[in-house]
Amino acid sequence: MFPQTLALVDDDAVYTEILAHVLKGRGCRVDVFGDSNELLAHAHAFDYDFYILDLMLPGVGGVDLIKVLRQRSTAGMLVVSGRLAPEVFADVVGAGADMYLGKPLDAEQVVLAVQAVRRRALMASRADAPWRLERRARQLTAPDGARVDLSEGDLALLECFVEADGAAVTRETLRLCLGHTADGDATDGLNSTIHRLKRRIERATQGAAPLQSKSKVGYVFRAPLKAS
Repeated sequence: MFPQTLALVDDDAVYTEILAHVLKGRGCRVDVFGDSNELLAHAHAFDYDFYILDLMLPGVGGVDLIKVLRQRSTAGMLVVSGRLAPEVFADVVGAGADMYLGKPLDAEQVVLAVQAVRRRALMASRADAPWRLERRARQLTAPDGARVDLSEGDLALLECFVEADGAAVTRETLRLCLGHTADGDATDGLNSTIHRLKRRIERATQGAAPLQSKSKVGYVFRAPLKAS
């Protein structure tokens, strides 16, 4: 969840020393830059996993720096600054930053903000990336590489969702997939099978399962699902 590399751009030496120490304690490699020009002159200026920026910087101004970085990087970007004018938030977010926090605040608050930005980015990337049903291995592979072992019933259900290609699948169709009659009284068995599968997915991925109920219809797999 925490970034591996981070650029901290701020000309307050005391603040950056404390914050860098805390960030490094999370296993992050932190490079500190006293002004924006120093960052932009760095050989790997656009390769960091995350950026924490002040706005009142020597060299290129903070908002302009955000724009330059955003042209070359999709990394998380947090602005921590003492500028509190009403228009600052709009300027910062409009330039491409993910979050703005006003000083003063302690290092642990900054850590929580970094984690929040990373969590949202990870969720967005997972929403777009495909899940994969590995038939021979009888496993479901999540976008982050986590693998979920499947029972015969799980495999049959997921085949229905592969065929539906993002559309909702009725309860009657899913009951047939499990070998029940479409009009049989097997609702509890279907719900239990889906509940167990969701629990295994969420334990493996530490996130919400894309398998969700659709009112008055059945269930839908709300993510791209491919089979091989």
